[in-house]
Amino acid sequence: MSSQAPSQVTPQHLMQTVWSFMQPLALDAAIQNHVFDVLDAGPKTLEEVSHATGASVRGLAAVMNLLVGVQFLAKTTDGRYSLTPESSAFLVSTKPGYHGGFVHHIVSGLITDFLPLAEVVRTGKPVESNVDSPNAAGFFEELVANILPIAYPGARVVAEALGVSRAVQQVSVLDIGAGSGVWGIALAQASPQVRVTAVDLPGVLPVTRKIAQQFGVAGQFTCAGKDIFQDDLGSGYSVATLGHILHMASPDRNRFLLKNIFRALAPGGTLVIGEFIVNEDRTGPVEPLAFAVNMLVHTEQGNAYTLGEIRSWLQEVGFVNVRTLAAPAPSPLILADKPAL
Repeated sequence: MSSQAPSQVTPQHLMQTVWSFMQPLALDAAIQNHVFDVLDAGPKTLEEVSHATGASVRGLAAVMNLLVGVQFLAKTTDGRYSLTPESSAFLVSTKPGYHGGFVHHIVSGLITDFLPLAEVVRTGKPVESNVDSPNAAGFFEELVANILPIAYPGARVVAEALGVSRAVQQVSVLDIGAGSGVWGIALAQASPQVRVTAVDLPGVLPVTRKIAQQFGVAGQFTCAGKDIFQDDLGSGYSVATLGHILHMASPDRNRFLLKNIFRALAPGGTLVIGEFIVNEDRTGPVEPLAFAVNMLVHTEQGNAYTLGEIRSWLQEVGFVNVRTLAAPAPSPLILADKPAL
């Protein structure tokens, strides 16, 4: 018999999880106090960061040391703090990949919604339906600009995969639930042949127009205010993009939407879907699983879906060649084609 003692179960993982709520709060506190912007110029002591930001040494010490522990900052043996490659790329407000707006949106606008989660689980009812409420447009107006840097790299990959830059005739794009217009923007940047119809709630479209203007492609955009789950989407499009929309709705509503998109595409047209995709037995990855809880709290019937579920809906309405595309996105993108004549 082995004399080796069995490993003892400890509550360490439990305690780390309980305190992990502090991490996004500390990130946002550092963002709001311009810590990452100040450190972009080079390593600094606490006193130097305090002088540059106006924040207290005591407050900065607590927050910045935690951010060192979770690897968003680095610290030398002589007490100087610096950015990590990740924070340099995504938390400096002047960088194109800046995610600070998204962090603040989550911390300031969503975290408190999760406090009654036990009651939401008991009843199955959301705290507020941002999708169906009269305030839906305002919610998405605030959100869309903040999520643009997250979706943009993946949208660029789509433009390359579809060979848009080689187009010799007009490529008509239907950007469904356009939001910031990021999918249409990336395609329009790839070729002057692209013409984008951006469809979203009327209150969101001024933001779409503004961001398209900032990227220099507003002349390739037409905006149409519609309810994508009810209204006709038109016809004859070469490409349709559906960026992070399916998770807001039930399977039945998603089938209806995909059927509408199928009708809107020209024969041989391609649909591109961005989503938070969980694995088939719903045991991972963690980010899509957490997003499913977000949908529980904020929608009547939304969820994070599996690739198998989405594939089955696509095939039911007639799409073929359903495939995935690796991209810098929360999950692989999904592409599907309308059969050619």
